[in-house]
Amino acid sequence: MKKQHIIYALSITALVTSCNVYRPYHRPDVNTQGLYRDTVSVTDTLVSDTTNMGNLPWEEVFTDPKLQALIRIGLEQNSDLRTAMLQVKEAEAGLMSARLAYTPALSLAPQGGVSSFDKSPASWTYTLPVTASWELDLFGGLLNAKRKAKATLEQSEAYKQAVQTQLIASIANCYYTLLMLDKQLAITEETSVIWKKSVETMRAMKEAGMVNEAAIVQSEANSYMVEASIPDLKRQIRETENTLSLLLQTAPQNIERGTLDEQNLPTMLNVGIPIQLLSNRPDVKAAEMALAGTYYNTNAARSAFYPNISLSGTFGWTNSAGSMIVNPGKMIASAAASLIQPLINKGANTARLRIAKAQQEEALIGFQTTILNAGNEVSNALYMYQSANDKIVKRIQQINSLEKSVEYTQELLTLGTSTYLEVLTAQQSLLSAQISGVSDQFERMQAVVNLYHALGGGRTENTEE
Repeated sequence: MKKQHIIYALSITALVTSCNVYRPYHRPDVNTQGLYRDTVSVTDTLVSDTTNMGNLPWEEVFTDPKLQALIRIGLEQNSDLRTAMLQVKEAEAGLMSARLAYTPALSLAPQGGVSSFDKSPASWTYTLPVTASWELDLFGGLLNAKRKAKATLEQSEAYKQAVQTQLIASIANCYYTLLMLDKQLAITEETSVIWKKSVETMRAMKEAGMVNEAAIVQSEANSYMVEASIPDLKRQIRETENTLSLLLQTAPQNIERGTLDEQNLPTMLNVGIPIQLLSNRPDVKAAEMALAGTYYNTNAARSAFYPNISLSGTFGWTNSAGSMIVNPGKMIASAAASLIQPLINKGANTARLRIAKAQQEEALIGFQTTILNAGNEVSNALYMYQSANDKIVKRIQQINSLEKSVEYTQELLTLGTSTYLEVLTAQQSLLSAQISGVSDQFERMQAVVNLYHALGGGRTENTEE
């Protein structure tokens, strides 16, 4: 009886000291103050409340029907997204396996044989047992394994969402890049036609004695320069179409699209509050679930120091009764309990716990870094939008001035009070400003796409914290 009392006392002591292994994961304190930097001074379109454009369905942000069709194809066919979906299924199976560990393990182990002694008639013996074993999870080993499997599932689901949001942003950026290149190509081709006419004008003026041969040669060189840039633009368009086709998991092909001037993106950039990144950003969620997984792995390492208690039993029929054979067979039943306390492998368990704690610290650092990176992306996208807006205003003024400059210098050239170099310089400056103006438009659109992605936009389910 004294031995039983000692065992009971040891069990109760172990149970009390193992309470830590039952504690569920709780998010560590996260300081999100100032995560978006000085957003109020960045843009007057920002609304600093819980309204968050990252919670908008992507159809409400990207309203171009042709772009929407491309995004739908990408969501159905993209290889990275399909792979992420398969990883979710793998994690679901892992969680199911962890849950089944709570149920008893049943097995059927029939045995039979025949024997004969001193030429006596052969005797058949058989045993038909059903065995069952069940581990009692008194110290959280199975519990933490199940919780870790659940965290792994949530991590894989968050990763799948991260792939989806990145895919939507990548398709949108490729699409808008095509629209930018289309408009730059159109401007360049129109300029090429105008400059060819300018060459003819120079030739006519030379015949009239108003300019010399140098003016013709220089104007021809500028015309050829513009023509030479057209193949580069066409090559960039083709390469961007190929990149977009790869995202759609289709063979390289021509992409049906609209025009840059037709696009209508949100102008009110509501970013909400930084704490929403913890629930809206899939990569932040994945990093947190990775941290939760290491937390439960640490708990499992702690539980290895405590006894392992299991129950087993057998039920069935046999006709073997020691030295006798009885027919028909008789029922057999047995039950047993075992307790295994680790002693010799304590050093290995200690090392395992130290490794688990270090991995948990690494995951915590990764989680904190991911949050900072998310805030950095939001801040950059906001400033990129404001910067593009400012450039567009000044670029329009520049283009207007350069158009007048080209007009005035051409008139002055015909009057003989200006040189052909002034005309060519004005034309080159105008073309450069027009191309840059298109890039500014694209940059503003790209800023909206980047901000939407940085806020976690494009998720399957949008929830607001």
